[in-house]
Amino acid sequence: MRNSFQSSNPFMPVSMLLFVSLLCTLFSFSTAATDPIYNNFVQCLSSKTSTKDHLSKIIYSPNNSSYSHILQDYVRNSRFSTPTTRKPLLIVTALNESDIQATIICAKQIGIQLKIRSGGHDYEGISYVSNVPFIILDMFNLRSINVDIKDETAWVQSGAIVGELLYSIWQKSKVHGFPAGVCPTMGIGGHISGGGYGNLLRKYGLSVDNVIDAQIIDVKGRILDRKAMGEELFWAIRGGGGASFGVVLAYKLKLVPVPPVVTVFRVMKTLEDNASNLIYRWQFVANKIDNNLFIRLLLQPTTIKSKNTVRATFIGLFLGDSNSLLSVMKTGFPELGLTKQDCKEMSWIQSILFWGNFDNSTSENVLLDRKGGPPNFFKRKSDYLKTPIPKEGLESLWKKMIELGKAGMVFNAYGGKMDEIPESATPFPHRAGNIFKIQYFANWNEDDAASDKKYVEQTRTLYSYMTPFVSKNPREAYLNYRDLDIGTTDNGKNTYNEAKVYGVKFFKGNFYRLVKVKTMIDPENFFRHEQSIPPLPSHGGRK
Repeated sequence: MRNSFQSSNPFMPVSMLLFVSLLCTLFSFSTAATDPIYNNFVQCLSSKTSTKDHLSKIIYSPNNSSYSHILQDYVRNSRFSTPTTRKPLLIVTALNESDIQATIICAKQIGIQLKIRSGGHDYEGISYVSNVPFIILDMFNLRSINVDIKDETAWVQSGAIVGELLYSIWQKSKVHGFPAGVCPTMGIGGHISGGGYGNLLRKYGLSVDNVIDAQIIDVKGRILDRKAMGEELFWAIRGGGGASFGVVLAYKLKLVPVPPVVTVFRVMKTLEDNASNLIYRWQFVANKIDNNLFIRLLLQPTTIKSKNTVRATFIGLFLGDSNSLLSVMKTGFPELGLTKQDCKEMSWIQSILFWGNFDNSTSENVLLDRKGGPPNFFKRKSDYLKTPIPKEGLESLWKKMIELGKAGMVFNAYGGKMDEIPESATPFPHRAGNIFKIQYFANWNEDDAASDKKYVEQTRTLYSYMTPFVSKNPREAYLNYRDLDIGTTDNGKNTYNEAKVYGVKFFKGNFYRLVKVKTMIDPENFFRHEQSIPPLPSHGGRK
């Protein structure tokens, strides 16, 4: 693919005095004009854009009236949007490929960290927070989607959200879908490059298992497709986190068939309703039942009639009608007692709304809402379970959850297609041998330090309590459930040994292959963040 970026002298042929005057005209602000980093970056970017008007449409400084709005629009975790949170020096809202290329070249030239944001769903705010001076390259303007039903493929740009992708597929076909996550406002760039997990994984695997091409802009500003980037880099950006290797522009996806009618259900039980025995039994069923059936288990402490208990919610998607589902359940999981009244038949796109917790009357157009509800405060962690938790272990777990009061867990069933794909096929290694993945969670609305500390600590305590039951050596974790507790690097430096701590948890043996790819494509570690892939120490990294 031809490189559309034309290099030029990085400095405009005007005096600094005239340049500062231009800044004041463009942005109606003078404070940032005295910042040499800001000045140098904008000056460089100005030399690589065609018109002054274009520059004023894509760059936002803290003194720009729209800066706060642009920053906050894609902040999903309010823990990282406080008065003391370090803010970006500026935000670049690229309109085209050339804007991205110029941003990369200029950020590298002046030595400032570049954070890449496609949707803001990263749990630890990595795409919009840093402990060193930084700028944000926000991809939300690049969100075109081209669905080709005849070819059964779709090109989708990184700034699109999951809801927009699924809606676009549905507009073209009622019997095609894609295995993506169930939260419609996730940005495609981060979601797919980190693995991409959803309720079709037992039938079709992860999002990355259905990617057949991609476009990325590397550290040199080159636009590369699969052929140009080579199979090693193409492998790396399908589960290894795109932001370690460049700026992913778009992915080409292989669509999957879905039936005209699917069936969903939501069954809630408490400890008083025999939930313990059901959960115990579910562990032996979740990854072995019919591949057309996915059952998620949500566990939350709650209070019912003044009694503290734990509520278990079994949430299911079956690729077929309710009679077929009941037949599968009768054979595979009769203990749940699923009835015809529990089942709801609907189209696949309507099931997306069901899983997104929208009511029955909601229009499919809601999938185009990029903002979703207001952000809240939350903490997430992850684990993988390979051996069923014994009954006595479950009973002690309920006591701990009730004692904590807020922290809960989501068990996401594995098996099916996930068992068929080798660990090394993509950077995502958590395949055969896993019964389910665990997500720990706590959500709260109180905007104060005490609440933040209390609920984050609850999540950590629950995670610690689960140590005897989950994977070991390493204790595995899911990249897209970002968790800085399991290890970080100083993202202003090259820290290979520090990166191994979280890298092996996320990628197991694939971590070392990712490091080799990083060393090949970005040896000076320009694309970096708190949990990025480092180059080898002898190539710019540091032990």
